[in-house]
Amino acid sequence: MAELPKQAYTSPFPTPRQQPLHQSDADEDDDNVKQLKQCSSLYLSLQDCLVNSNRNWKSCQKEIQALKACNERMKNDKGK
Repeated sequence: MAELPKQAYTSPFPTPRQQPLHQSDADEDDDNVKQLKQCSSLYLSLQDCLVNSNRNWKSCQKEIQALKACNERMKNDKGK
């Protein structure tokens, strides 16, 4: 009896695209990120830190303080 050729298995489910760690958060909160203006890169750095540290806020204090300082500078600049 002749053997039938083996077919490659293809999953019926699409393969998920890999996105940067903060990309899904940034997509959902795009308007919020845009409002941060100069502080947006600090915000995204904080998001990356939180993802990498399993949402451990204590290990991301450097990023938190940098974002806080940037927001304070923006508030002070608006008041002038």
